[in-house]
Amino acid sequence: MGFEAALELILSGNHKVIALARSKDKLERLLEIAHGLNPAAEIYALAFDIVHDDYDGLRQFINSNFDNRVDVLINNAGVLINKPFLKLKELDFVEMLQNNFIGHVRIIQSMIDLMPPGSHIVNIGSMGGFQGSAKFPGLAAYSASKSALHTLTECLAVELAEQEIKVNCLALGSAQTEMLEAAFPGYQSPVMAFEMGKYIADFSITAHRFFNGKVLPVAVTTP
Repeated sequence: MGFEAALELILSGNHKVIALARSKDKLERLLEIAHGLNPAAEIYALAFDIVHDDYDGLRQFINSNFDNRVDVLINNAGVLINKPFLKLKELDFVEMLQNNFIGHVRIIQSMIDLMPPGSHIVNIGSMGGFQGSAKFPGLAAYSASKSALHTLTECLAVELAEQEIKVNCLALGSAQTEMLEAAFPGYQSPVMAFEMGKYIADFSITAHRFFNGKVLPVAVTTP
């Protein structure tokens, strides 16, 4: 969905985009498609691990190419473990929290002083971590990590209010992605990844005028 959101953002030619991912192959494919859709697209693809990599180089890149300014930060990175609770190891929970929560904490802390008043942080959560939603066997570690991200969203909206930085979270239901297949093998979502990517892109650009500190369920089906 992050792949599709990046493509949506470059279509108008009004936005400069940095796409971060661990997979160089997918980043190269993203650039190929982006420039096919819009040859003048200002999109940069950087191989980067938000959990383990050093942020000094990323900040230098932003300073050189983006005038040291970030208006929108979309936190979409994440991984999933599908395993019954009694078979989960402590390291499984650590992995989920590192990738789905701590990594987002790191990048927000690293980018916050580059974000001017009126900026928007969008965290991509999950209906699995949304209070009162249906829960499913095997997803305890994943869902708990997403719940932590939801609560962080609410806390940051308060802490960053004086800086006029808005923070919201989209608790996504099913969309046809590799992660959905890992969670629910064989299930076909009525929502395609490109549709959810478009929604995320549109929300990131406009929704901070209407929402702050909200964890919003975005789900036709759960899963």
